[in-house]
Amino acid sequence: MAYKGKFKCIIMSPRTLIYENEIQSLFLTGDQGEYELLAYHYPVLGLLKEGSIIIDWKESFAIKAGIVRFFANECIVLVEEPPKAKVGS
Repeated sequence: MAYKGKFKCIIMSPRTLIYENEIQSLFLTGDQGEYELLAYHYPVLGLLKEGSIIIDWKESFAIKAGIVRFFANECIVLVEEPPKAKVGS
């Protein structure tokens, strides 16, 4: 039987709110390796390196770097987005 608990997730950059919702899982690439956060995970404070943030194994956001904080069943991720490709160059 799979656990279906949810937690609040907020992902933002200095310019914009990227994502905010209740989710079941968050997969991240940290400076010490990859990990997945689930509801009621042990408190986490970590650095993120270039890669993707994957939400519920359905949505994905590319990041250049970031910081993650998981505490009291709430996850806040501050990210630096990768530069956008120029169109028509």
